[in-house]
Amino acid sequence: MKYNAMVGQSGGPTAAINATLAGVIRGAFANDEIDKIYGLQHGAEGLINKKFTLLNDVFKTDEDLTLLELTPAAALGSCRLKLPKYEEKPETYTDIFATLAEMNVKYFFYIGGNDSMDMVHKLSSYAAKVNSDIRFVGVPKTVDNDLMGTDHTPGYGSAAKYVATTLQEIVRDCAVYTTKAVTIVEVMGRDAGWLTASAALPRLIGTGAPDLVYMPEVDFNLEEFYEDVEKEFAIKPNLTIAVCEGIRFADGTYVGEGAQSGVRDTFGHKYLSGTAKYLTELVKEKFGCKVRAVDLNLPQRCAAHIGSLTDIEESVALGKSAVGFAVSGKTGITMAYKRISTEPYKIEIGCEDVANVANKVYEVPRKFINERGNNVTDECLKHIAPLIQGETKVVYEKGMPVHFVIPK
Repeated sequence: MKYNAMVGQSGGPTAAINATLAGVIRGAFANDEIDKIYGLQHGAEGLINKKFTLLNDVFKTDEDLTLLELTPAAALGSCRLKLPKYEEKPETYTDIFATLAEMNVKYFFYIGGNDSMDMVHKLSSYAAKVNSDIRFVGVPKTVDNDLMGTDHTPGYGSAAKYVATTLQEIVRDCAVYTTKAVTIVEVMGRDAGWLTASAALPRLIGTGAPDLVYMPEVDFNLEEFYEDVEKEFAIKPNLTIAVCEGIRFADGTYVGEGAQSGVRDTFGHKYLSGTAKYLTELVKEKFGCKVRAVDLNLPQRCAAHIGSLTDIEESVALGKSAVGFAVSGKTGITMAYKRISTEPYKIEIGCEDVANVANKVYEVPRKFINERGNNVTDECLKHIAPLIQGETKVVYEKGMPVHFVIPK
């Protein structure tokens, strides 16, 4: 007897989340034990509200899936819905499992970050509780690169390539004048500074890197920041500084908290932004120089036109492997990359118990940050560099990139 599969996407999208989706679809299409594969419309919202798309009817050719791999954002739609605990709302679980049984779904794949892995953990735990044979597999994604259990996450390499390239261009632009000036560039990252660390990658080719880099792994000290700026000014008049949106003072307060709304999303996370703007105002007051704040914002996660080929190819492979692991009997797992070596770069695809991944944070190791805490080490850059290698072959029409859109 054949069974069906279901796949959803959740959380902030990336330039590679659809490549992972394409991998899951390819794996399902190629597996003799799977008949149909349904896509959740807007992740957990679609699961609860019974909104599905039959992907067998959407993807007719290999070219369709190849185009999906190069399409940014979440083609199925995403959400930020946190599944309640079973003890709080048991009917949510009975309804979900009734729906999955009705649709003959045996394999469930959820592509997302930390909070999405929490949902996989909750559903697989409930399945064990009620002796259900439905297999739940988490497939990671996040530009923050902050998931435990995996060497890196799909989406990070492409975002890092964009950040590094953009910082290199900003540094070039800022260096054309002799006027004393500071440009502070804000990079995404709530709890981990991996993406901000990638801003320093141009240093590997000897040019175009920011002068200072600040990340959440080291407490931010305002007086030391002023000292760092003054020291750099003694070398040159134009400074470029990369800061993570999640940098905090020693008391845990976000540096940019005064410039933020205080509003939280449905996961309970504060919306972060304004760190660069806040710091430029302080620099202007302290040094009386020209200042500029640049927030890279959404392009960090949706700039598919400059995606990393390594990232896209690995994401597809991870999605395919997720299907193989599920059909072989695995459940309650998160897919993972295992790094075998850096030079030459080599990985293997494996899995981790989702309980060891959900609601945990993979921070940048302290050894990857310099002693002062205002930049990253060369060892860190050599670790990140393999993830941005290669360029995708973007399909253009009338000068514009072509994207694959799943009809709702």
